[in-house]
Amino acid sequence: MPAVSVIITNWNGRRWLDDCFNALYAQSFQDFEIILVDDGSTDGSADWVAQHHPQVRLVRQEKHLGFAGANNVGIRVAVGENIVTLNNDTRADPNFLQELLNGLSAPDVGMVAAQMLIWDNPDLLDSAGIVVDWAGFGWNRWWQQTAVEHNTPGEVFGPCAGAALYRREMLEQIGLFDEDFYTYYEDVDLAWRARRAGWRCMYAPAARVLHFHSATGGFYSPRKVLLLSRNRLWAIIKNYAGRDLIWAFPILLAYELASLVLQLLKSRTLSPVRGRWQALLGSRRMFAKRLPHARRIKLARPVIFSQR
Repeated sequence: MPAVSVIITNWNGRRWLDDCFNALYAQSFQDFEIILVDDGSTDGSADWVAQHHPQVRLVRQEKHLGFAGANNVGIRVAVGENIVTLNNDTRADPNFLQELLNGLSAPDVGMVAAQMLIWDNPDLLDSAGIVVDWAGFGWNRWWQQTAVEHNTPGEVFGPCAGAALYRREMLEQIGLFDEDFYTYYEDVDLAWRARRAGWRCMYAPAARVLHFHSATGGFYSPRKVLLLSRNRLWAIIKNYAGRDLIWAFPILLAYELASLVLQLLKSRTLSPVRGRWQALLGSRRMFAKRLPHARRIKLARPVIFSQR
């Protein structure tokens, strides 16, 4: 049994895979397997991987499941003691896996966040883990700030699933990514569930990876806006402590109206409205998924105006 299973999901991203695989082959830590879940690609990715990278475990998924579902397919076939999720549009430093494992500094650390750097400007951070405020907004910590200023390990809310390590034991306890989310906020939801179950996340700044942001998702497409709007509300419904949700509801409603206006102005589409409507339609299903007897956790201060 390998110590690590690296799971890469791919949807029409063949152009990124050589860089991604070769960086993994060059890792200083070698006790790992690579699993590529091809999520219904039409660019010949799966056949190309089978021919050029036979050492990679290839899982062909005919139906496109999205990031959450495709990662779950990989997790279910993985045999490693720890799960690393990695975007296909990344290039990992040689010590990436070793430094992620070093981040498992205590038995209650179930997640480790990598230092993700912007591909075209590697002096700047793409993510140093994710933070969630009490209005439910999740964002990549220290995005576009100078990386060298944030090289101190420490605790963070959760990892960006584009480059993250998850303890198998934790996933077996709290469950995998919520496939209803499809893409976006699935890592926020999983980290929120984990923290309410008593698990912590550590930031490992020496676990570096270059990331070409939104290479396959579109930087601010109408579809992305819809999914972000819907999934944020679902994450709140699933994970907000019940009594906190009751007293905070008027404030959350005010923030929701303000964020809706801002998103409508930014996106110039009705996607923010459609996303919230879909969230409402699925709210009963999300309430049914709430963890019983989960801990209350402290969230960050609201950042709707400063971060959006």
